[in-house]
Amino acid sequence: MSDLIQTFAERGDLAHVALLLWACAASAAAWFALRELAAASRRFDDFVRELERFNRRGRRLRAVDDDCDDTDD
Repeated sequence: MSDLIQTFAERGDLAHVALLLWACAASAAAWFALRELAAASRRFDDFVRELERFNRRGRRLRAVDDDCDDTDD
Protein backbone atom coordinates (compact mmCIF):
# COMPACT_ATOMS: atom_id res chain seq x y z
CA MET A 1 0.00 0.00 0.00
CA SER A 2 2.84 2.40 0.83
CA ASP A 3 4.34 1.72 -2.62
CA LEU A 4 1.10 2.91 -4.19
CA ILE A 5 1.10 6.10 -2.10
CA GLN A 6 4.78 6.68 -2.84
CA THR A 7 4.16 6.28 -6.58
CA PHE A 8 1.33 8.80 -6.49
CA ALA A 9 3.39 11.21 -4.36
CA GLU A 10 6.40 11.03 -6.66
CA ARG A 11 4.36 11.65 -9.78
CA GLY A 12 2.40 14.53 -8.24
CA ASP A 13 -0.92 12.69 -8.62
CA LEU A 14 -1.78 13.01 -4.96
CA ALA A 15 -3.94 16.03 -5.76
CA HIS A 16 -5.85 13.94 -8.27
CA VAL A 17 -6.48 11.28 -5.62
CA ALA A 18 -7.71 13.94 -3.20
CA LEU A 19 -9.97 15.36 -5.91
CA LEU A 20 -11.32 11.89 -6.66
CA LEU A 21 -12.06 11.27 -3.00
CA TRP A 22 -13.77 14.65 -2.70
CA ALA A 23 -15.87 13.96 -5.82
CA CYS A 24 -16.88 10.54 -4.49
CA ALA A 25 -17.86 12.00 -1.13
CA ALA A 26 -19.84 14.82 -2.77
CA SER A 27 -21.62 12.36 -5.07
CA ALA A 28 -22.49 10.10 -2.14
CA ALA A 29 -23.86 13.07 -0.19
CA ALA A 30 -25.95 14.18 -3.16
CA TRP A 31 -27.26 10.65 -3.67
CA PHE A 32 -28.20 10.41 0.02
CA ALA A 33 -29.94 13.82 -0.08
CA LEU A 34 -31.92 12.90 -3.20
CA ARG A 35 -32.92 9.56 -1.67
CA GLU A 36 -34.19 11.31 1.46
CA LEU A 37 -36.01 13.91 -0.65
CA ALA A 38 -37.75 11.16 -2.62
CA ALA A 39 -38.78 9.41 0.60
CA ALA A 40 -40.15 12.68 2.01
CA SER A 41 -42.08 13.26 -1.19
CA ARG A 42 -43.62 9.78 -0.96
CA ARG A 43 -44.59 10.35 2.68
CA PHE A 44 -46.20 13.69 1.81
CA ASP A 45 -48.07 12.10 -1.10
CA ASP A 46 -49.37 9.38 1.24
CA PHE A 47 -50.47 12.04 3.72
CA VAL A 48 -52.35 14.03 1.07
CA ARG A 49 -54.00 10.84 -0.21
CA GLU A 50 -55.17 9.90 3.31
CA LEU A 51 -56.40 13.44 3.92
CA GLU A 52 -58.46 13.31 0.72
CA ARG A 53 -59.90 9.96 1.78
CA PHE A 54 -60.78 11.41 5.18
CA ASN A 55 -62.50 14.43 3.58
CA ARG A 56 -64.41 12.21 1.14
CA ARG A 57 -65.65 10.06 4.01
CA GLY A 58 -66.65 13.19 5.94
CA ARG A 59 -68.63 14.58 3.00
CA ARG A 60 -70.40 11.25 2.58
CA LEU A 61 -71.38 11.13 6.27
CA ARG A 62 -72.52 14.75 6.20
CA ALA A 63 -74.72 14.01 3.17
CA VAL A 64 -76.30 11.08 5.05
CA ASP A 65 -76.93 13.32 8.07
CA ASP A 66 -78.54 15.97 5.85
CA ASP A 67 -80.80 13.33 4.29
CA CYS A 68 -81.86 12.14 7.73
CA ASP A 69 -82.63 15.69 8.84
CA ASP A 70 -84.78 16.24 5.73
CA THR A 71 -86.92 13.17 6.46
CA ASP A 72 -87.57 14.29 10.05
CA ASP A 73 -89.53 17.37 8.84
